[in-house]
Amino acid sequence: MSPHLRSPEGDPAEPRFGPAVQVTVDGKAVEALPGQTVAAALMATGRESWRTTRGAGDPRGVFCGIGACFDCLVVVNGTPDVRACQRTVAAGDRISTQAGAVLPTDDRVGAQDASAVHAASEPRTAGLAAFDVVVVGAGPAGLNAALAAAEGGVSVALVDAGRAVGGQFHRQLPEEFAAARPRRLQHGWTGFVQLRDRVARHHQVTHWAETSVWAIERTDDGHRLWVQRGPADTPGRRVEAVEARAVVLAPGAFDRVLPFKGWELPGVYSAGAAQALAKGQRITVGQRVVLAGTGPFLLPVAESLLGVGSEVVGLYEANSLRTVGQGWLSDPLVARGKLREAATYAALLARRGIRLHHGRAVVAAHGDRHVEAVTVAKLDSGWRPIRGTEQVIEADAVCVGYGFTAQLELAVAARCDLTAGPDGGAAVVTDDQQETSTPGVFAAGEIAGIGGADLAAAEGRVAGAAAARQVAAAGAPAPAPAPAPASGAVPRAGSAPAAGARTFAGARAVAEVAQGKRFAKALAAAYPVRDGWLEWSDDATLVCRCEEVSRGDLARTAGVRALEAGRSLKLAGRVGLGLCQGRVCSRNAACVSGGRRGVVPDDHRRPIAVPVRLGDLADQEEL
Repeated sequence: MSPHLRSPEGDPAEPRFGPAVQVTVDGKAVEALPGQTVAAALMATGRESWRTTRGAGDPRGVFCGIGACFDCLVVVNGTPDVRACQRTVAAGDRISTQAGAVLPTDDRVGAQDASAVHAASEPRTAGLAAFDVVVVGAGPAGLNAALAAAEGGVSVALVDAGRAVGGQFHRQLPEEFAAARPRRLQHGWTGFVQLRDRVARHHQVTHWAETSVWAIERTDDGHRLWVQRGPADTPGRRVEAVEARAVVLAPGAFDRVLPFKGWELPGVYSAGAAQALAKGQRITVGQRVVLAGTGPFLLPVAESLLGVGSEVVGLYEANSLRTVGQGWLSDPLVARGKLREAATYAALLARRGIRLHHGRAVVAAHGDRHVEAVTVAKLDSGWRPIRGTEQVIEADAVCVGYGFTAQLELAVAARCDLTAGPDGGAAVVTDDQQETSTPGVFAAGEIAGIGGADLAAAEGRVAGAAAARQVAAAGAPAPAPAPAPASGAVPRAGSAPAAGARTFAGARAVAEVAQGKRFAKALAAAYPVRDGWLEWSDDATLVCRCEEVSRGDLARTAGVRALEAGRSLKLAGRVGLGLCQGRVCSRNAACVSGGRRGVVPDDHRRPIAVPVRLGDLADQEEL
């Protein structure tokens, strides 16, 4: 069975869908729900793919589900390279398959884009706003950082690419779904709502939704961040500069997926994509779903899949039960607060008759132009497949996740030092106040080391409070900004801090960070990623999905030119040069080529952190 929308009847969240809107897909009339993403609208009709690659012409659809991989590109109202998982549909949208590289057409006007395209027809001056502290990211780390900084008496801008705060961890249904009981899809909903509302009510906080930060540069008084505001990937997004005396980076992370034979087929999703579609859109990725990877994140994903009507026909943890147990026993008390949540998942799986299999992994996906079956194999202690243990399972979707990769683009652009985090991935170096090696730049959450939402929240509180103190120590804080008028004018600073502002972070938050880092170390010990995964692929297996570079291509380039992972290999072999800019493949490519596995090399620095349309930059009078 193909992907589909869960019926609102019996849905625990009790969504109340509004009247459908009319759009066209490849010239055919289709109904979509207000609040749906383009990807969800297409998947609700049973489609798994709507793009073909530039090289082989292979089909692609949703893969990461959060805008990092650029696999799900589609043409909307004549504008190509629109991420279907990020763009919200609007009545009258004209959606069409993107075949290879596509140039924009002259009729790039749709219901949602009309005003933006009209505004872009004349050159515009980039706006300039000023805040004491700018927080990038509105997940657990960013929300806590914003509140801590604001309660320290300084003006705060909370900048986030999402339509609503919460990040990936607290992903919610669209407002248009009018869910009566959204808490039923969330863990920790009450605490999140309290935090969200405190941030929204605080007079020192200005929230910029649907805003992406594409560059950061040092100034005499702090940093300047260049942002684009407006619905994702639409033409005519306004470019603005934001001055900050201190910056807190809390952009979060995305799933790490290890290459295996057939992983490029439509129907292969990251575990996070399945979670985002289920929790955020009530879309199931398939009827018979296999879920595989490592780490406790597999359990809430299984819960979400079951909640939208999927049958989980296999749940596979790559690490052995012994490895997992020994990892947690390295610090047995650190995870006691998670026992109740773990018991909830265990009870759900038991009721559904689903067994968690340890020491197994999906090593291949099979199908013509979409997933039809997967091969699961037992693994030895190094994650090498044990010959003779292979099992083929019929499935129409497979969801995989092997931990997370931090979104380091802005931290790297700000020249923050990096190190290896507990899980071996790159992480930003911070001191005990979460300040990085770049003065005035703080880091919180997964970019400071993968450790979960509780650690991220604590780090956010410490970082926000420290940023506020630093600003205050440098001189009287600038007045708090007034809300930006509807005309699009941007604020400068406005009111002084309230006397006796209550401190949101202190010694307790610092202690919670220390506790969270203990948890992160135990988590990494319980769920390591072993090098044996390299044997799950062959020379034909793609490593770089964007540029369609295979493992064989990469090995030949590295061998002939005696290159190691990094800039030289990237330029010679094109790995990591696609639209995702190496977010999906760079870590895996480093492993395949024998390069460094943890720290991102210095030569990966880029002045532009996320893709920006050249037309949007050209439309500005001043940059």
